[in-house]
Amino acid sequence: MNRKEFLTKTGYLVMGFHLFPFSSCSPGREANGLSSPPDSNNIDAWLKLNDQGKVTLLTGKMELGQGIRVALKQIAAEELDVDIHRINIIIADTGQTPDERYTAGSASIESSGMSIRQAAAEARHRLVNMAAERLQTPFDSLIISDGLIRTRSKPEKSISYWELLQGKAIEGEVKGDAPTKNPKDYRLIGKAIPRDDIHRMVEGAPYYIQDLRFPDMLHARVVRPPGYQAQLLSIPEKEVKKMAGVKALIRNGDFLAVVAQEEYQAIRAQTYLRSATQWKKQALSPPPATLFDEMSNYNGEVKLVEEKGQINQQRSAIEATYTRPYHMHGSIGPSCALAKWSENKLTVWTHSQGVYPLRKSLSDLLNLPEESIHVMGVPGSGCYGHNGADDVAADVALIAQALPGKTIRLQWMREDEHLWEPYGSAMRIQLRADIQDGKISYLESDLWSDTHSVRPGGQASHLLAAQYVEPKRSIDKKGVSGGAYRNAVPIYAINNLKINAHAYEGPLRTSALRSLGAYANVFALESFIDELALASKEDPASFRLKHLTDTRAIAVIEALCDKVNWNKRHQTRDTGLGLAFAQYKNHASYFAVAAEIKVDRPNKRFKLSKLTGVIDAGQTINADGLKNQTEGGMIQSASWTLFEAVDYSADGIRSSSWENYPIMRFSDVPETEVIIIDRPEKEPLGGGEAAQGPTAAAIANALYAATGTRIRNLPLSADKVQW
Repeated sequence: MNRKEFLTKTGYLVMGFHLFPFSSCSPGREANGLSSPPDSNNIDAWLKLNDQGKVTLLTGKMELGQGIRVALKQIAAEELDVDIHRINIIIADTGQTPDERYTAGSASIESSGMSIRQAAAEARHRLVNMAAERLQTPFDSLIISDGLIRTRSKPEKSISYWELLQGKAIEGEVKGDAPTKNPKDYRLIGKAIPRDDIHRMVEGAPYYIQDLRFPDMLHARVVRPPGYQAQLLSIPEKEVKKMAGVKALIRNGDFLAVVAQEEYQAIRAQTYLRSATQWKKQALSPPPATLFDEMSNYNGEVKLVEEKGQINQQRSAIEATYTRPYHMHGSIGPSCALAKWSENKLTVWTHSQGVYPLRKSLSDLLNLPEESIHVMGVPGSGCYGHNGADDVAADVALIAQALPGKTIRLQWMREDEHLWEPYGSAMRIQLRADIQDGKISYLESDLWSDTHSVRPGGQASHLLAAQYVEPKRSIDKKGVSGGAYRNAVPIYAINNLKINAHAYEGPLRTSALRSLGAYANVFALESFIDELALASKEDPASFRLKHLTDTRAIAVIEALCDKVNWNKRHQTRDTGLGLAFAQYKNHASYFAVAAEIKVDRPNKRFKLSKLTGVIDAGQTINADGLKNQTEGGMIQSASWTLFEAVDYSADGIRSSSWENYPIMRFSDVPETEVIIIDRPEKEPLGGGEAAQGPTAAAIANALYAATGTRIRNLPLSADKVQW
């Protein structure tokens, strides 16, 4: 067929497939008529049972590829004693689901999961009470199997959940005192239940927001400035409006967008506008060469994070400084959103991690009441941390409001994603310590960092577009970001300790990147612990264990050492083994990891050959999910550690594509192995970001073991090794 026939027959993926968990995905539909979130204290805010024998879960958390759909289903099915296939789940919809803020901080299971567990336990308790009354049987003599309640003595005497409810909702408050199931009776928790979304991803079937199409849809592109704070001087308006398919050219202050009938027409217009539009630029400063020196001299807020005992004011015996460059999310699928403005209501489809906070921010940006905005979460291809998802949603909302009655689809281009997303902040960590009698007598740390969290939380200023439309909004970073000193306080038993965090306002836009400041802080601390062990002539694993009192922390390190035969390792000129450990946020998952480096001295190269991790995330909900998350974290961290750094100059950011922002390729991916220490009797702990920091330090420690070169400035590239 020719191109026209191809587009006619295949260009639209009309909503005939079951892509989303909504009962309808029609533009402008406010599900259930809700203008405010349901009361999370009520059972039916979290789960509903219908008279067809189905259970619907509702969660304000977003599916980001971490597999919470299946994990939350497991939790509910376990507590309700129903088959997991009875359960459907609705995610992140301001018309239906509870307001659970963001899907962030590895907290989905700890928060939404435990809320659903309590709601399911309360529902089960109420239903069994109802059955006891209907069957005239004592509560304790009833047993449940797939929603069917029977008496122990007469199994034929039974009634189902669905018969009890007869289509009515389970009403009542989740008080938190309904008994939950004993772990010894679990059927589903801890099992590796397969995810049903993986097939769609592998087959390339419509699944992501990037796949979403509507029949009345128009395509938009935003024309970005050549750099931050650039001012729009002139545009070739007449020429663009004459281009084929162009429906509108939208300008608001320094915000510029074009809308066309077909996507390729929008791209052509965007390309022309980029070349013909005039801007007044501003230079970026300081440059990368002096960035970290500028940090240490920056006159910003200083926050005392932790202090105990006394710090020796004399020059410390051992001192080291570590740096981490700006990192980007680099989402594989550039950010995308759709919106429709109709009858004074706005509907937005987005892969934002916080549909309710985004709604508040859009309300502020567009000067609309929140109840006039319906935000629906749809999985995005490559979405974690604060990437471009909220920004593209704000962009398309502005465009849709200017073109009422049409569904507008806005797909960022690769350069939009690379150049305009919020990066993970560059950081400088300076550590000083002394050792007496083989133990750390004191440790002092000073860290410098820009903000790690300016997610949209109600303020329009945190949206990219708000900094360019009139009236322009600016971000108030409010000093030291809490995420900057995440994991800066060591879990080790050190009597004399002082941690200072220094605010720094750098040249690039920054916000939440996976694990926030924990990545750099653990890289620095766990590299430094190895240096201290070397200075005290002790084995790095034994040195760590000597400073730990938490039995679970000790257990993951010991399990790792057993797995990699640490005590029998043989460091050679060609191979090095390094390890590192941390408890994420000092209260989430425990993780220890060993990295193996192989060296090619004649060619002055090295390769990360294997990563072995041991994780204790408390009660494991889905074993495969936890392993997948941990493996992904290890590989992503390895990519950051070995390859990644945003390149920029006074003229602007240079990392506009994969050519000039290298990431780990398949040929570089190491063998990975993850061992889980399951503790079903404990509460689940967040596991999604546990691997980032320890993996970086383990690689650095392995590289030192193999080459004798201690690299403290990321990335760990071969040209920094003293061959």
